[in-house]
Amino acid sequence: MNCSFMSARAPLYSSSLTPKAPPDVSSQKKFSGYKHRCPFHFRIRVRISSRECCSVFRVSALPSSGKRGGGKVWADVKSKPCDIPSSGPDSVKLEEEELDSSVAWLDRFPKRWVIVVLCFSAFLLCNMDRVNMSIAILPMSAEFNWNPATVGLIQSSFFWGYLLTQVAGGIWADTVGGKLVLGFGVVWWSIATALTPIAAKLGLPFLLVVRAFMGIGEGVAMPAMNNILSKWVPVAERSRSLALVYSGMYLGSVTGLAFSPFLIHQFGWPSVFYSFGSLGTVWVSVWLSKAYSSPLEDPELLPEEKKLILTNSVSKEPVKTIPWGLILSKPPVWALIVSHFCHNWGTFILLTWMPTYYNQVLKFNLTESGLICVLPWLTMAFSANLGGWIADTLVSKGLSVTRVRKIMQTIGFLGPAFFLTQLSHVNSPAMAVLCMACSQGTDAFSQSGLYSNHQDIAPRYSGILLGLSNTAGVLAGVFGTAATGYILQHGSWDDVFKVSVGLYLVGTVVWNLFSTGEKILD
Repeated sequence: MNCSFMSARAPLYSSSLTPKAPPDVSSQKKFSGYKHRCPFHFRIRVRISSRECCSVFRVSALPSSGKRGGGKVWADVKSKPCDIPSSGPDSVKLEEEELDSSVAWLDRFPKRWVIVVLCFSAFLLCNMDRVNMSIAILPMSAEFNWNPATVGLIQSSFFWGYLLTQVAGGIWADTVGGKLVLGFGVVWWSIATALTPIAAKLGLPFLLVVRAFMGIGEGVAMPAMNNILSKWVPVAERSRSLALVYSGMYLGSVTGLAFSPFLIHQFGWPSVFYSFGSLGTVWVSVWLSKAYSSPLEDPELLPEEKKLILTNSVSKEPVKTIPWGLILSKPPVWALIVSHFCHNWGTFILLTWMPTYYNQVLKFNLTESGLICVLPWLTMAFSANLGGWIADTLVSKGLSVTRVRKIMQTIGFLGPAFFLTQLSHVNSPAMAVLCMACSQGTDAFSQSGLYSNHQDIAPRYSGILLGLSNTAGVLAGVFGTAATGYILQHGSWDDVFKVSVGLYLVGTVVWNLFSTGEKILD
């Protein structure tokens, strides 16, 4: 039997989602206990009496934000010809329909991974704002007539502030929460980035102060991130989440080095600082609205995810007193500190001075220098993950943690040392770039060496050990970048690389003699 077409939209129910007299409904999927925070839709096919027609109701339900259990239900109703078997009781059959495309995907995305992605983007901005100076310093030094020693002083001034907030940032994050501290850091360094062109035009002392202020903001990022992820991410997901966040640093270097030459060529060198600095305001607006220092503070977190996070976290007894004498009396602790210094000397030189090397020695123009600098960082991102996979495989096959840490860090020292020594023997820019990429690639094996050793030897004091060794690493950045400018003014690039190679060799000897993968502090 044919039925005339009928279409209408009308409210079905309001105020309470629990009807007084539920209809006779048979469903292909049970909806008892079905929870959803977003609008959902389903179809109802009705067989009325003996008529061979059906009415299709497209029902939408939206919970009320004001009262618990309240909300509204409405429907689009259409009647059309259809064949319905005569057998079977008169009934209403309910079929779940896919969620409407208007439902925001973020409402279904795990909140803990929203926090991880936001931390990843913060570290992306962190290195974008840090490396842009290594490109912009070329036209800036030409405009302001800076000699290499002055350039080295400017590059190192960032680390003055960065050094001050390594330990202080961790204490602050533990006291007031990671959300506030990381938000402060991004705002602070973004403002300092945007003020850099103004400070440069006012004079060198103003520029040095602004760069140091930028270091203060970026110095709190790592301890704040560690604080917030330790509360949000279950143990089973912690390695993946940290890998994603730290990869933001590599990609930040790639992004900054790739886009800075284009912006300088099109709009002048100040545009790099203005554009990169303004991105921080976008991040902060999202961070303040989405992030919380702990799952317990988030009113929108689903009970299921909160239970997953809290039941899969390892509670550790807080450190009340720090046995400084015991910590500093252990040779493996000093192996970490010395090795971190030797490692970061070469790493920070590559980070801050390589565009200048490509421009002055290899005769690449500004754009080519920025783009070529991307290759070593891409190689580093790949090698870090490769090294982690190799290290975990070796441990799973029965090799001791001590042996694995020594193997990986030895590669992280001797690999860069070998490829830097080859730079004085190559005759083409392409081979020089290849040596740089291989140097950075083997350097990334250190992620499975000294950077993984803090939790090996002292799980309860791993944060303190990281603060100690990273302070030594920052000092290497301060002295290394400044010393490079002095060496270039009185010597050559070969002399710069010889110092780095010498420190890599010292680190190799110290690490293999005194490091261990066994727990030495409980």
